[in-house]
Amino acid sequence: MPKLIISDLKPGMRLLKPVANPSGMVLLTEGLELTEELIDRLRKMEIESVFVRSGNKPGRPKEVLLAELDYRFKKTETEPQMEVLKRILAQHIAGLYHDDGL
Repeated sequence: MPKLIISDLKPGMRLLKPVANPSGMVLLTEGLELTEELIDRLRKMEIESVFVRSGNKPGRPKEVLLAELDYRFKKTETEPQMEVLKRILAQHIAGLYHDDGL
C-alpha cells in the first residue's frame, strides 16, 4: 500500500484509501481511478500525499492461493476465530487481484 506524494501520481492509479480534507470531509473515495484533472485538483487543495493501490499482482493465480489457504486452515475449521481469520485472508487475496468490483 504505497503512499505517494502528489507529484508522483499518474493517471490510471487507484486510491487505496479515501482522501479527506483536514476537517475530515471525504474528497475522493477509495477505489477511485485518478485522472489528470483529479491530480491537479489534489495539488490545488494542497493535499500532500495519498495511498494508492499497488499495480503488482501476485505471481500465482488467485485460485492457487485460495486453495493453499483452505489447506492451511483445514485443521482449524471448527474454531470460530480461525474461520474469521481465514475469511479476512481470503478477502485480502481477492483484493490483490482487484476483485472488489472496481
